[in-house]
Amino acid sequence: MKLTNFLKHIGNDNSGATAVEYGLIVSLIVVAMIAALNGVANETIKMWSDVSDTAEERMGG
Repeated sequence: MKLTNFLKHIGNDNSGATAVEYGLIVSLIVVAMIAALNGVANETIKMWSDVSDTAEERMGG
């Protein structure tokens, strides 16, 4: 195969574009998940801190 034919074949190949699109979609989903988990983590830390404070009060500590 000649180099020009090879380059034309590569230029017309769209199979890699689909993989890139899926990669972008997955990365957006991961970013959204990290943001959501960060919010949940902050609430969970606050909840356990409140539990700890209440337990210390009740135990006289």
